[in-house]
Amino acid sequence: MSNQTSSTIDPYKHLQIIYNPDGTLTRMLPDPRTLPSSDTTLPISVLTKDVTINQINNTWVRLFLPRKAIPVHGYSTSNQNHKLPLIVFFHGGGFILGSAASTRYHDFCLNMADSIKAVVASVEYRLAPEHRAPAAYDDAMEAVLFIRSSQDEWLTQYVDYSNCYLMGNSAGAVIAYHAGLRAAQEVDHLEPLKIKGLILRQPGFAGTKRTDSELRLENDPVLPLCVTDMLAELVLPIGVDRDHEYCNPMVGDGPKKLDKIKDLGWRVLVSGNGGDPLVDRGKELVQLMEEKGVQVVSNFEEEGRHAEEIFDPIKAKELYGLVKGFISSISA
Repeated sequence: MSNQTSSTIDPYKHLQIIYNPDGTLTRMLPDPRTLPSSDTTLPISVLTKDVTINQINNTWVRLFLPRKAIPVHGYSTSNQNHKLPLIVFFHGGGFILGSAASTRYHDFCLNMADSIKAVVASVEYRLAPEHRAPAAYDDAMEAVLFIRSSQDEWLTQYVDYSNCYLMGNSAGAVIAYHAGLRAAQEVDHLEPLKIKGLILRQPGFAGTKRTDSELRLENDPVLPLCVTDMLAELVLPIGVDRDHEYCNPMVGDGPKKLDKIKDLGWRVLVSGNGGDPLVDRGKELVQLMEEKGVQVVSNFEEEGRHAEEIFDPIKAKELYGLVKGFISSISA
């Protein structure tokens, strides 16, 4: 397969970004933001609030608490049976765009918390190229450790710490994957938090050798191949190519690191769509996990494009059902 792309698409114009001489980006794509609300007098089904993780790095987590989890007479519940699963979520955006406060991700997490009846912790991590990999992975692991030790009442009162999942879509799925690899190595330091699995939605992995889906969908209107190439250049450490462990799980020590996930008995859900250029990367990961003995559940639909669940409420609802079923099968 050729490593070159013949696309006439300008990836910078496609994402409406300008790469500045100082290594920063000017981001011109509209990105509406939503403020959190924990006002119990409002007719809202999910309460939200932001909690600071690292003031220096400006990282934080937005918590989504389903209203139905709160007892009628107050905030406190000590009954373990009423506590909810925890989904630690990492948003997409190619590592360079978006925020936990972005309206599209806020709404996605809010509806997911309401539909699944889970507490969702959406992580605000540092973006590239201002903060190249592994900055986002560092932030993800710091978020997991923060959640483990936080005394925030929404976590201590309503979360079943023994039923935690790391989830992301696109670039966020790559972050969730790397956070999972690290967490598996530090599992003894995560108590009382117990990760049960990873939920990887259209994971944005890459490599120098083109996959069939990348070639077939080279000029995809949502995520053309030239854009994924450009993202790798902006995200990875300067001087390395796409066959780096930060973006290609098939190389280096990547496959070996799955041994720990297998030994811990974690389960992994990988889902994708046939109209997504990244779909074959997800299928390759599933095959690798199966070969390594990891308990993996795959869900690949023939139709559908990249990130459709973020923009299409019907597709989002289908994904919520898939995730709910995955969690229920583990919790049963």
